[in-house]
Amino acid sequence: MSAIREVQRILHMLEDGLLISVLTSMLLMAVVQICLRNFFDSGLLWGESFLRILLLWLAMLGAMVATRESNHIRIDVLSRYLGPMSSKAMGLVTNLFSAVICSIVAYHAFEFVQFEFEDKTIAFGNVPVWACQSIIPVGFFIIAVRFVINGVVTVMPGKT
Repeated sequence: MSAIREVQRILHMLEDGLLISVLTSMLLMAVVQICLRNFFDSGLLWGESFLRILLLWLAMLGAMVATRESNHIRIDVLSRYLGPMSSKAMGLVTNLFSAVICSIVAYHAFEFVQFEFEDKTIAFGNVPVWACQSIIPVGFFIIAVRFVINGVVTVMPGKT
């Protein structure tokens, strides 16, 4: 069990590091673009596209972390009025429903990225669009897995 926790800890550190790197890159690129525009009347041609892609990655990584920490948006009107057992059952159902929806989105996002791969469209420089959009199916798959885990944890004995 400790080996699983160690792998989980390393994966969380990698995920957090990637999130921090994307946010830092985004901030630096925005500052560079602003400085180039204001002081040199120029800018990087690929800068805006790069920032849009970083925003996509930031949103998906943030959603993955929010699901990991169970801090995602939820509508919990019923859980306030249900008893402990009913609340656990409702938690399981809502987590599994969310997992199914995220799995469907991941599947269709994978197909979308596959079409972009076949089209060989370029996002900027030599970077293909499919590589930039690959975070979508990966992110939704990871979110779906985390919803399943959260659902199982919800009904485990000793969990309130």
